[in-house]
Parts: sequence; C-alpha cells; structure tokens
Amino acid sequence: MVLILDIFTSICFFIGSLSIIIGACGLIKLPDVFSRIHAAGMIDTGGTAFFILGMVLQTGWSLITVKLVLIGVFIFFTSPVTSHVTANLAREKNILPVGKKIGKIL
Repeated sequence: MVLILDIFTSICFFIGSLSIIIGACGLIKLPDVFSRIHAAGMIDTGGTAFFILGMVLQTGWSLITVKLVLIGVFIFFTSPVTSHVTANLAREKNILPVGKKIGKIL
C-alpha cells in the first residue's frame, strides 16, 4: 500500500512540476502582459493543486491535511483575483495587447 501511495505522490509531483515549468516558459515566451497573466494564473493554480494533492496523499488524514486543503482553497480563490487586478492596472495604464490598434481601446 505504501509503495502505491509513493507512486501516486511522485506522479502528482511530476505533473505539478511539469505544469509550473510550462507556465514559466509561457511567461518568457508570450508577447504581452495579458497573455502572461493567463499563463501565470492558470498554470500556477494547476501546478500547486497537484503539489498539494501529492502532499495530502503522503500525510493521510490529519490536521496537516486540513491545513493543506485550506491552503489550496486560498490559492484557488486568490489567483484569479490577482490576475484580474493586474489586468485592470494594465488597462488603466493603456497597455495594449499585441496586435491591437490604438484607435480600438475600450
């Protein structure tokens, strides 16, 4: 039973690491702030969820599991809020997405 749990934990950590690395490449490769917000927000939330799931599998049912779940819920709700605030600030500073013309600002 322990060996199966370790395998599932390793898979969760691998998927979480892979998604965070893909998100980091997206931050480097994508052209503007709006595209980068999407890469950072979506991938970091998914990668963190897999890391938390892997840690929950290792801890079993305890107070630490409750704390890990609460951390996951906190990240799940705060990541979209920070993305929204960053996008609003970029819009207020008149930063245009790549490919937009100046006359088409909303």
